[in-house]
Amino acid sequence: MEIQEHRHGAVVVLKPLGPLCLNDAEIFRQRMFEVMAKSRGHFVIDVSAVPYIDSQGLEAMVDTSEVLSQSGQSFKVCTVNNTLHEVLALTGFASHFESYEKVTDAVRSFL
Repeated sequence: MEIQEHRHGAVVVLKPLGPLCLNDAEIFRQRMFEVMAKSRGHFVIDVSAVPYIDSQGLEAMVDTSEVLSQSGQSFKVCTVNNTLHEVLALTGFASHFESYEKVTDAVRSFL
């Protein structure tokens, strides 16, 4: 799995390319923890290039969210497509993630 990383000031934006499932979910989880360590909890996940997510991908996002919340931090999710929105709603995890329509809106939310 390729994961693009961009910096907008103090905010890091991760953009996974492809589905978040199976082994790719673990790669994604590791990358999120790396970013978490170097970004002070100011990062955004741009899921515009994620066509779908399975339980392991969802677990990676929830685990990272829970670790961040223990220190009073969080990441933001943006550009959620209909499929991902449906998965988050059906699983009850939509409320775990602060979601934005655009990357710029998510980045600005940290200011």
